[in-house]
Amino acid sequence: MDRNQAIAKLIAYALEKQLIQPEEKNWAVNTLLELLELDGCALPEIPVGEQIDLPAVLDALLDDAYERGVLKENSIVYRDLFDTKLMGALTPRPAQVIEKFNTLYRQSPKEATDWYYQFSQDTNYIRRDRIARDVQWKTMTEYGELDITINLSKPEKDPKAIAAARNLPASNYPRCQLCAENEGYAGRVNHPARQNHRIVPITINGSPWFLQYSPYVYYNEHCICLNREHVPMKIDRACFGKLLDFVRQFPHYFVGSNADLPIVGGSILAHDHFQGGHYTFAMEKAPVETPVCFAGFDDVQAGIVKWPMSVIRLNGEDPQRLIDLADRILTSWRSYTDREAMILAETDGEPHNTITPIARRRGECYELDLVLRNNLTTEEHPLGLYHPHAELHHIKKENIGLIEVMGLAVLPARLKAELAALAEKRPNFRVIFSDSVKQWITASDKIFIWMSTAIAEVYFAGKGCRILRPVPIEHEYDPVIYKGAQYVTSYEEFAAAMADPQPPFPIAREVIESGHSVIYFSASMLFDTLSRNAFDIKRQDNLDYLYNDLYNCDLLVIDDLGTEQSTPFSLSHLFTVLNERIKR
Repeated sequence: MDRNQAIAKLIAYALEKQLIQPEEKNWAVNTLLELLELDGCALPEIPVGEQIDLPAVLDALLDDAYERGVLKENSIVYRDLFDTKLMGALTPRPAQVIEKFNTLYRQSPKEATDWYYQFSQDTNYIRRDRIARDVQWKTMTEYGELDITINLSKPEKDPKAIAAARNLPASNYPRCQLCAENEGYAGRVNHPARQNHRIVPITINGSPWFLQYSPYVYYNEHCICLNREHVPMKIDRACFGKLLDFVRQFPHYFVGSNADLPIVGGSILAHDHFQGGHYTFAMEKAPVETPVCFAGFDDVQAGIVKWPMSVIRLNGEDPQRLIDLADRILTSWRSYTDREAMILAETDGEPHNTITPIARRRGECYELDLVLRNNLTTEEHPLGLYHPHAELHHIKKENIGLIEVMGLAVLPARLKAELAALAEKRPNFRVIFSDSVKQWITASDKIFIWMSTAIAEVYFAGKGCRILRPVPIEHEYDPVIYKGAQYVTSYEEFAAAMADPQPPFPIAREVIESGHSVIYFSASMLFDTLSRNAFDIKRQDNLDYLYNDLYNCDLLVIDDLGTEQSTPFSLSHLFTVLNERIKR
């Protein structure tokens, strides 16, 4: 793709995504020419409806700018600064974005956030191509299905950028990466560019805040609410009021706050903020296992949640009553000490007890989960007695913040490289992230499985297999195919299984070959697969086969339906699939 084609495609993209209007085309072209230090161009016609690969277009412009000396360094930090400047030139002004959001909000809060989330992707503020690199999977536990991700979307700084940042004069602007002053900021080698970033003012519990999305999107519609003022995080009565008022205004979102103490808090404690979004975490699905009654609060349902942390759940129709009870629990927990259990409210005047609160709507009711936290350190555990201990730091050493508390483990990018290095050293160790389940089954000599329905693939591949069950799985989560299977439940049984060259298959042949066909997709994966095939003429055969399977399989499972980005395309194809299955 040459320079003229890239400019033409970027303009066509901006028009298609309604970042600019047709009357602004000449202005947009000239603005790009100025940034690219060009005197003119001859733009080819781009066919209407052509699918435009934005990262490829930007890469072509950046490569050309580097060859001509306009882009001084060709590293990811400098390229990010420059392509954000290009996209910023095509991004509507803040007032236009706010007006559009407010207009849609008056129709429906969900319509407003749907548009704003899509807009934040279309401007390349959320870099979809990088988010797609993240390694994501789910694992079943006794507490439900937990999410795990290896985050690869945050760019790593190169040595030249690090050296340049060291020589920069100290800057206090913006004061942090959450401050409202980031909107439109050009960035520098030690601070990301944000010319294509737009924030929306909101009022929660009577105080001025802003709404934006995280550029790294750990889950669907991962939003951030930030205080207009640069003030520290604080968990108090007012915090509970703000959280519940937010879900009143945006009932399709949850919202939570990191704790306000080091170790148990998030990475930014200096700026008051919340995180929310349109996603159902395992914690939300976890049941109350021990009901609790609080005197004077008969109208509030309360209980201890079945979760690996200490969680008190409050549910009721009146948010003010939840605020009153949550404040009473926080006050009690702040001063609670149990020396035998090594729970100390404070040492030498330093407080240790706080709460990680999460708010959501359940139908017409309001709900608060209060996660009790303690950041006590000892000589043996200097990073926290209740933080993962040193033997687990090779996996993750960072804080266990709000997102991890709810059931999403965000693991560092180094793990992918470390696993790849291990695979190079050990010929019998393979790491397969992107290949199909069939491929890793074929590549494996011994297969140990937890509860995946891929065990049927193992059977038909003629491989030996053992089912690991050190912890039982509740029947509603366990696939039917595992009923009556033989399990490995202890280390001794595991050692014996490893030594057995030809273990018997743990599920009866009659169960495996019962003849029922099942297709499983997460909602986001299904619609992504359909869209990739629908808009590529070379994949029409694939699309036909896929639809045939979706229409005719005995059981179609679409997981997490409703948490995906809703678009006319996804709704149309969902209704088509459902309608065809009903007719057949």
